[in-house]
Amino acid sequence: MIGQAQQTQAVGGPPEATDVASALDLLTLWRETRGDPRIQVALLDGPVDLQHDCFAGARIRDLPTLAESTVDDGPACRHGTHVASVIFGQHGGPITGIAPGCSGLALAVFSSGTETTPAPCSQLDLARAILQAVENGAHIINISGGQLTAAGESEPMLDHAIAACIEANVLVIAAAGNDGCDCLHVPAALNHVLAVGAHNRDRQPIDASNFGAAYRQQGLLAPGTQIAGALPGNRIGLKSGTSFATPIVSGVTALLLSAQLKLGHTPNPRAVRAALIDSAIACNPQQTADCRRYLAGRINPAGALDLITAKITPSGGVLAMSEAVAFMPKPSTGDSDDAAPDIVSTMNETASPETQVFASEAPVQDQPRAVPRSSLSGAMTSADRVTLSDCGCGCGGDSKESCSCGGHKTVQLVYALGKIGYDFGTEARRDRFIQYMGDAAAPYDPARLGAYLNDNPDEAASLIWTLNLDATPIYAIVPSGPFAEVGYRRLREILEGQIKKDGVEMVSIPGYVGGSVTLMSGQKVPVIAPAIRGMHAWSIAALVKNVLGGRPRAEAEQTLYDARVAGVSNFLARVYYDLRNLGLTGSERALNYAATNAYQASQVIMVAGSEGRELDSIAVRKSPVCRPDSECYDVEVSFFGPDNVLKANRVFRYTVDVSDVIPVTIGDIRAFAKRG
Repeated sequence: MIGQAQQTQAVGGPPEATDVASALDLLTLWRETRGDPRIQVALLDGPVDLQHDCFAGARIRDLPTLAESTVDDGPACRHGTHVASVIFGQHGGPITGIAPGCSGLALAVFSSGTETTPAPCSQLDLARAILQAVENGAHIINISGGQLTAAGESEPMLDHAIAACIEANVLVIAAAGNDGCDCLHVPAALNHVLAVGAHNRDRQPIDASNFGAAYRQQGLLAPGTQIAGALPGNRIGLKSGTSFATPIVSGVTALLLSAQLKLGHTPNPRAVRAALIDSAIACNPQQTADCRRYLAGRINPAGALDLITAKITPSGGVLAMSEAVAFMPKPSTGDSDDAAPDIVSTMNETASPETQVFASEAPVQDQPRAVPRSSLSGAMTSADRVTLSDCGCGCGGDSKESCSCGGHKTVQLVYALGKIGYDFGTEARRDRFIQYMGDAAAPYDPARLGAYLNDNPDEAASLIWTLNLDATPIYAIVPSGPFAEVGYRRLREILEGQIKKDGVEMVSIPGYVGGSVTLMSGQKVPVIAPAIRGMHAWSIAALVKNVLGGRPRAEAEQTLYDARVAGVSNFLARVYYDLRNLGLTGSERALNYAATNAYQASQVIMVAGSEGRELDSIAVRKSPVCRPDSECYDVEVSFFGPDNVLKANRVFRYTVDVSDVIPVTIGDIRAFAKRG
């Protein structure tokens, strides 16, 4: 459960906004760039009121998610609008954002819960939104929220989403949390994420800012008290907490990436992350009682810019920057402003610590138009605790025009693997099945329900069919169009196959993602409109037998055959159970299709098996060569020699085009030797 900090208001009138631009000397960066529109920052937050004056001219595109995205005066929209304005507030308007020239992707992952507290979301839904941001070209993902965790561990799907960011060189920047303890939040504590804590005007860590051990290697402090930002209804307010320090770091990162582009080089978020940590101003023990609270140091935009520009080689490349930074003491400026109000940590009692993520902000009293415009330059705020959940296109209104998708609504392809399940949606729907099934009523028994559906096939459309990973529903499957009846028949057949001994172990569901449904548990899942011709179901044993044929009778051939069976089975099991994923990104779709296309996998494994090699790793990389208007990935399957680990690995590569709803392999399989 993520904590929320409470802020007290100074006696004698409204507090004064922190001048972030002066505190960070942003003029140095702004002289270089105010942001390049080719740099995209994804905001995983509450809905954003894009009608606010500060966003006039901003390039922000809404992307549909699972969370309700109505623009209102609820806590989620206040939080999301505020965070967005810290980065994208246009210069000359009521809020001066840090990177107004960059482009934004708004993915609502928080929805309003109570009047003061946003509703939480699961780590699974957060992972979905991260992958969606990666698919839509984000360079930076800002997450002003998190979940308190004992050891900094996350659920497998969130781990996988962060791994996808690493592979795509996308930087996740996340709030450290407001519990005021030597503790961690996810995703901020995960490897390769840049964690953000908050400091006050004296440049000292605020009491509420977390300082777990992982943050001291990968965390920065940024201004986090009395940050000015936009609020729904064309208002302005002040907020405090790590939620609002986070977009400050995201905005600075976006400017540094824009500076790389200005120099004519490819933007490198990983290198910028290293530069930010390398250049951070370290704790001065004479000024700070507990240097653990200082994390890796205080953000130093000008110093990071010097590193970025200094590490351009004459050939045009960017020198590698180590992610494992050795932190040397750096001088502290000792500059001081008025002391900020104290922030007291509280806990959100409605969240489940196992599954839900909350925003890292501290509620403050909003000041509608009470803050002088002259004091708002570069300012941002942090004051409300918000939770993570997905949303639709919407930033308000009933018409498509008000949705602000900018005409860029894209179709999200999916190629997912799992098992078929079902849900009734409501108790009333479940009870209707119980009544209609009569004496054999056992709606949760797949065998009895399957028998009932065979006699009453039209009832299949009354169920919510789900695709599950382990016992967790990750999608709802809704056949549509003229062949919907065929789709429901296929679902019934798969359900029946899963019941049989040695029956269906895995199902492939390609299709298009759009909309969501709510299950009886209250969980929201995205809907797949399946491409029926790509819906396949199989068991590993049956698939291997179909590919390799029956076991030979000759004893001399049986050993080789058994080795091939073990190899193909191991390959498929690795994809199904070790590399499992949501099938959203191009690399995930390529990997899942590679597992479905066991024939090609068997060809690879037969060659490797004949050399006495065993499966080592499976990797997916963007193919450097692809057909026009296509998206291609290279699946590399690596094998090692167990009898001689010094021997070079044997690597097999085949290319998968994922531009269509059902992927396809192109070209021949290539083989080469490579050191492990």
